[in-house]
Amino acid sequence: MFNALGTGAFRVDVAISENGHPVEFWAKQASDKIMSVSDTAPPEIREQAVAFKSRIEAVVLYYIKEAVKDNASVVSKTLTDAGHPQLADLIRSV
Repeated sequence: MFNALGTGAFRVDVAISENGHPVEFWAKQASDKIMSVSDTAPPEIREQAVAFKSRIEAVVLYYIKEAVKDNASVVSKTLTDAGHPQLADLIRSV
């Protein structure tokens, strides 16, 4: 669910999830903060900007996924080193 409260400079966006947001959500959030595309831009510039923003989102998504994998490796190794190999296996399987 996504709600916008307020307008203009005082707008607050709220996103609610029962089980956390997928990495695609966070990549979109990041790309929206990095770049916006004006509705009033000339069509050829707007088309180019939309394509560029889509590429930004894809790159951000890739690196978020890599960070999640790396974090799972760190947590898994930490659990193994702490004597919890079965829990480490569970983390690796997620």
